[in-house]
Amino acid sequence: MTPPPRGRSSQADAYLLARVRRRRRDRVRHRRKRVGRFVAGALLVLLAVLVVTGFTGAAVWMSSCDLNTLRPVDVGQNSFIYAADGSLLGSIPATQNRQPVDLAQMSKWVPKATVAIEDRRFWSHGALDYPGIVRALFANVQAGHVVQGGSTITQQLARNLYIKKPSQTFGRKATEACLAIKLAREKPRRWILQAYINQVPYGNHAYGIEAAAQTYFSKPARHLTIAQAALLAGLPQAPSAFDPFHRPQQAIERRDEVLRAMLSNGYITSTQYANAVADRNLRLRAGRLYTRIREPYFFSYVREVLERQYGPNTVRSGGLRVYTTIDPRLQRFALDAIKSTLPYSTDPAAAIVSINPSNGAIRAMTEASPGNPKNQVNFASSARRQPGSTFKTMVLTTAISEGISPSTTYLSAPFKYDPSETGSCTTDPPTAWCPETYDHSYAGPISIESGTLRSDNSVYARLSLDVGPENIAAIAHKLGVRTDLRTSDGAYVPSMGLGSRVVTPMDMASAYSTLAAGGIYSKPMAIRKVVLPGGKIDKDAGWGVPQRKRVIPDWVAGEVVRILEENMTGGTGVGAYFGRTSAGKTGTTDNFADAWFCGFTPGLEATIWIGYPQGEIPMRSVHGISVSGPTFPATIWKLFMERAADYAPFPKEFPSPKTSPVWVSHTLQYAMTGGYYNPSNSGSQPQQTTTSDNGNGSDGFVQVPGDNSQP
Repeated sequence: MTPPPRGRSSQADAYLLARVRRRRRDRVRHRRKRVGRFVAGALLVLLAVLVVTGFTGAAVWMSSCDLNTLRPVDVGQNSFIYAADGSLLGSIPATQNRQPVDLAQMSKWVPKATVAIEDRRFWSHGALDYPGIVRALFANVQAGHVVQGGSTITQQLARNLYIKKPSQTFGRKATEACLAIKLAREKPRRWILQAYINQVPYGNHAYGIEAAAQTYFSKPARHLTIAQAALLAGLPQAPSAFDPFHRPQQAIERRDEVLRAMLSNGYITSTQYANAVADRNLRLRAGRLYTRIREPYFFSYVREVLERQYGPNTVRSGGLRVYTTIDPRLQRFALDAIKSTLPYSTDPAAAIVSINPSNGAIRAMTEASPGNPKNQVNFASSARRQPGSTFKTMVLTTAISEGISPSTTYLSAPFKYDPSETGSCTTDPPTAWCPETYDHSYAGPISIESGTLRSDNSVYARLSLDVGPENIAAIAHKLGVRTDLRTSDGAYVPSMGLGSRVVTPMDMASAYSTLAAGGIYSKPMAIRKVVLPGGKIDKDAGWGVPQRKRVIPDWVAGEVVRILEENMTGGTGVGAYFGRTSAGKTGTTDNFADAWFCGFTPGLEATIWIGYPQGEIPMRSVHGISVSGPTFPATIWKLFMERAADYAPFPKEFPSPKTSPVWVSHTLQYAMTGGYYNPSNSGSQPQQTTTSDNGNGSDGFVQVPGDNSQP
């Protein structure tokens, strides 16, 4: 058969290809039509149901809320917060102290920016924005979690004015929507917008636009520029996350988002948008509001706890008297210990959080940031940093919980973990997990207990693999760590055992307090009592009642505490020992970016963190030394405890276990494997190493650079 001419064949191929594409488009079109018909049918059914039930349901629903019976929270009563000794820590200002202003007294850009970012159809919809609700619903369903909200400005105002205990229940949301509809019927749009802007929180103790303008720019709201109005309008969604003072980059990104919304709504021109976005300097000028608050870090922490319970409006206007657990003497001892150790303006910041192990009461929470004395970020409760070797205590607790005796032999030698079998320890950065000891010296086969006193990374890397990172994370959570220890892809990695995952000082203080209490966890407690207006004590919230639970057997805690006691007299914690019964562990992170000491007496725990607030900046030359756990953190802990221990006199000794240890025989895959020795980068040759590698990393976890945890 004679083949067709080349040109005719090409035309035939093109024709066939076009037919295939056309059929594919037809199939897609038909599929979309079927889906569309199904959705339309479903909507018609739903509409029919709504028509049948709508009149009766709407009548019942609208009668379920009444603006006249649900009066706004009374304004004009400040809330006061007191220390444990009854001294006043400060007041939370009520509404009249917020200097409410009319819309006419604000910069015209303030309402425009607020509407653009919070509720862009505010002037056209009713109290509820149905397209916005549907859009948010689809976005949340598609994402699998809440990524958008559908609340209008009217709904948010109704929630803050009338609902004293906000929640996410359907009933609460329905009441909120009902109130919003009635509020929109009774009040003009301008009144609603003005009320919202005057009462919404803008962060840093500023409520209402006038207080915000004074707090961030030291000017009245009527003088705010486009960029300044956009910055402030973006804060109410998450004041801490977009805090201009402490997170300027995030604040700028949020401001630009507001500016784009203003441009999209036609409130500003493209030239005004371009000029505002081009200015990357926020030009902040901090005001002097709220400077009379004592212990501002603890004060802010207490306020957050109160707002979670009562809602922000009740807290700032409800006339509460709040009695806390903080001891001003211990606060003074803590600050004295920090400042005497780090007295210079160039020194890194330091934070202390101290807890009573017997009930979880927070006895001290303070910090000093010499390079930024106006800092308002509470490092003790919210700063997330790598804990270094202080996290080895979680690994030790996990191992003992599984019945692995502290006398079990592990290899102290450089260790390479490379499940892919393609990584290297010599590249920069390494492409395998290659933990080494702080001083590059190794002891060969030693017990887990000895490895703890040496804070030996190679021992604890092997032990972390044997007990499993998921089990370490589970024990850490039981003890009191509340920060998520997973990586961004949802994995628990073995390097977590050396402190590669971030935590807060509060996390570590809570976990070590659990050990000090013999394995009984106490939820950290900041508030002893809240007195409501009229003198009634709020007993429903459970203030002052310790929330305690045994989370590990007493013999497990006893074994861990015994080893940490040894660490104070013969391990890395000797610099913190002050001659009394105590236990603790040091920690230093990769490149000396963070340094820790976590320790406790029978009656008091204290966790010390030192680092630069701006980020993981190496502390290689502070007073001429590299800052590690055994240096300044241990010194601060010792200075604090020497004075504070006298105010926590009971108990005198750690709890004696009532149950006996239960040791179990284990096949430990990594205990004596994976060693290698390179004389060029080791301080001393190990007594015994092995080059065998029986483990191929079948658990599938690997952490490459960034976890060279130190003592």
